[in-house]
Amino acid sequence: MKWLTAGVLALGLSCGTAGAQDDDGALVTFQVLKPEIALKLAQTAMEHCRDEGYQVGVTVVDRFGQAQVYLRDRFAGAHVQDTSFRKAWTAVSFRTPTAALHEETSPGKESFGIRFIEKALPLGGGLLVMEGGGSIVAGIGVSGAPGPSLDDECAQAGIDAIEFDIAF
Repeated sequence: MKWLTAGVLALGLSCGTAGAQDDDGALVTFQVLKPEIALKLAQTAMEHCRDEGYQVGVTVVDRFGQAQVYLRDRFAGAHVQDTSFRKAWTAVSFRTPTAALHEETSPGKESFGIRFIEKALPLGGGLLVMEGGGSIVAGIGVSGAPGPSLDDECAQAGIDAIEFDIAF
């Protein structure tokens, strides 16, 4: 039985290396934002909205959709915590800005069913945060401005503030 296990293992290893040129081992590496950078991202987005006269909530999630930072301005509505998180989660989960998902999931479109996934919120205000090489490192969601496109503007202002920190 030992020779069979060893033979199958050897065959698997030889076949695996012949056809998988990009296979560099059993582990993967990825990058996420340091908490200080995630906080800078959220603060800048909130401050941009405040300067425009909007009271918002901002959530930054890591590439896996886990919350890293949540900030709520003093007069932001009660809904902004859940909404900003869902926008950030949706952006990283579907690897698409939520404004684009709004269009792609409208009634009659092939992806309409996404709207029925519990956490998904295909409404502008959720953006991907990409490092210089094009990998997702976070998502940001903003909620509370008087329209989804304005939430997008605030989120983008946050991303612009950390662009130098993540462009390698």
